[in-house]
Amino acid sequence: MNWLFPLAKGGAAPASAAPPARTGLQQQRQRQVESLRAAHASIAEIQKDVEYRLPFTVNNLTININILLPPQFPQEKPVISVFPPVRHHLMDKQGVYVTGPLISNFTMHSDLGKIIQSLLDEFWKNPPVLAPSSTSFPYLYNKPAGMPPFAPQGFPFLPPYPPQETNRAMAPMPISESVPPSYTTDKPAAPSCGLIADLPLPVPTAEAVLQVGQNGFTYKMPDIPDTFPELSELSISQLTSMNEQEEVLLEQFVTLPQLKQVITDRDELVKSIEELAKKNLLLEPSLEAKRQTVLDKYEQLTQMKAAFEKKMQRQHELSESCSPSALQARLKVAAHEAEEESDTIAEDFLEGKTEIDDFLSSFMEKRTLCHCRRAKEEKLQQAIAMHSQFHAPL
Repeated sequence: MNWLFPLAKGGAAPASAAPPARTGLQQQRQRQVESLRAAHASIAEIQKDVEYRLPFTVNNLTININILLPPQFPQEKPVISVFPPVRHHLMDKQGVYVTGPLISNFTMHSDLGKIIQSLLDEFWKNPPVLAPSSTSFPYLYNKPAGMPPFAPQGFPFLPPYPPQETNRAMAPMPISESVPPSYTTDKPAAPSCGLIADLPLPVPTAEAVLQVGQNGFTYKMPDIPDTFPELSELSISQLTSMNEQEEVLLEQFVTLPQLKQVITDRDELVKSIEELAKKNLLLEPSLEAKRQTVLDKYEQLTQMKAAFEKKMQRQHELSESCSPSALQARLKVAAHEAEEESDTIAEDFLEGKTEIDDFLSSFMEKRTLCHCRRAKEEKLQQAIAMHSQFHAPL
């Protein structure tokens, strides 16, 4: 059973197994991750010490900041991307990766938490604009170019992505099985006729089809009969003579009822188009008025957007100035000022510059104010510590 419960050299089990010591690079990586978690309590860990995600909302636009740590981080620069893609001067042309000086100047002595905070502050000052792009999230199945892949972590909730077969051969299908026999028989050739350029419209030589224009308008050509009674009474010599004389043949075609129907339909269509054009011209003044209204509304929207962004910036500045840490610092300074004023009053009393009644009233007032401010500052410090304890990242 020694293989199941290994013993020490003296025959007794070791009291505690020492964990493997971390390398200097691993320690620096851990410090960067701790700095990132301490600066942003709402950050989500996608893969331990590898990938993190931070949601951020500005101008009613929620942006996910994805932080990918390479294997040699912090010797290698982190890869920071956003989803959905946005347009900003710190982003690349696709609007996915952060390529500003915050990342290009990154060194192993930089602070990742402060860099992400600087990125958020820049987004607050200059809000990004949503860019048209694909809806696929980066790093789901692909990694940035030039980065070595990570070892598989074995996540049970993410199914493996099946490889695509790019050079898959297609098996030919026998014609005898895929084509019905009725399509393999020879069809009689369509009768050929010469092109007559003087006709008002082309004369169809096949079955009636639907003519579709560029605007989607469809027109059904009249049916062409298989035989023409006018020609059946003529002899072969007369037909041959007619075929050799283009003017006579043209007169015969013009008298056809099918061609007359096409000409009539064309005239009616031209008339309806003219009436529709006149109606459109009558609607032009109202359309122009509505267009001007839309332009005025757009100008009003631009002004309201600028005012809203200015108020949002002001709200951000006020929220920063009224944060618990800022209030604590102000209380500490105010308590110190009240203490200095009370010390000045005491020195004036000792030098005989102030009467005892004035000294007691003013000195007690300043001392009371100093102690109240210190008590509030200590109470606020306890609240901040408790909040940090309950909202610490897991």
